[in-house]
Amino acid sequence: MPARINWEGVFPAVTTQFRPDFSLDIEATARVIDALIRDGVSGLIICGTVGENCSLSKAEKLALMEMAKATAAGRVPVIAGIAEFTSAFAIDMAKEAKRIGLDGIMVMPCLVYSSKPHETAAHFRAVARATDVPVMVYNNPPIYKNDVTPDILASLADVDTVVCFKESSGDTRRFIDLRNQVGDRFVLFAGLDDVVVESVAMGAVGWVSGMSNAFPREGETLFRLARQGRLAEAMPLYEWFMPLLHLDARPDLVQCIKLCEHIMGRGTWLTRPPRLELEGGDKAHVEKIMADALAKRPKLPEVGLRAAA
Repeated sequence: MPARINWEGVFPAVTTQFRPDFSLDIEATARVIDALIRDGVSGLIICGTVGENCSLSKAEKLALMEMAKATAAGRVPVIAGIAEFTSAFAIDMAKEAKRIGLDGIMVMPCLVYSSKPHETAAHFRAVARATDVPVMVYNNPPIYKNDVTPDILASLADVDTVVCFKESSGDTRRFIDLRNQVGDRFVLFAGLDDVVVESVAMGAVGWVSGMSNAFPREGETLFRLARQGRLAEAMPLYEWFMPLLHLDARPDLVQCIKLCEHIMGRGTWLTRPPRLELEGGDKAHVEKIMADALAKRPKLPEVGLRAAA
């Protein structure tokens, strides 16, 4: 039987905080995590794309995983991104996540290498079978150039630890294609911010969100409105949010999200090279979107979200 999980709602892909010399600021990252939880998010993804996984050493990743577990203190599930260059490296990190006691892992295809479909499936199968930690398969072909199609995912239905699918291709039809093949075998998560309402309509019960780092209460409210079928209330919020959510679909999404987070006083804009600070027109564009959003920030409908601590 597949592993049982209680993953639903908004899981921000937490940013990793750095000092001006680009060293890891574990204390600042802990403050970011605690603030997100106090603002009502449903879970956390540590060391994901927005967390700059591939810019971190193994020791730094482990320190972040241990800190995230301690900071969350059981309040919400904590899932660690696994983004490695080989299946062996990914298995090693999956075992570390198990040792630390995290609630799950979000596994990306092997990075750099553009694998064939059967190789992509073999990678996920190898990692998932090496541990009993629940696995979220992460598909983001625009960024990582490996496409985890519904056919590939359906071929993993016999692996009990593979329980969840995060879809970031932007093609929400895939949720239906997958369900037509394997029914409700996998828990479905939206992975691209600017199709979240459409993803919910197609069956997503969770959202791994970038821009909810800057606007966690807006993100959780939008998601709950969509889940509750309250589209008349959701649409004005979605329309307000959309210029910001589009930033999650850019190649420089990490810089964009961190700049928005910085403007909100929730973290720093610093990213590790090769990611460089937004400059010129790019920076001005994001700053204008933020200024417009803050000038028109909506009053949020009641969705049962607890009051911010």
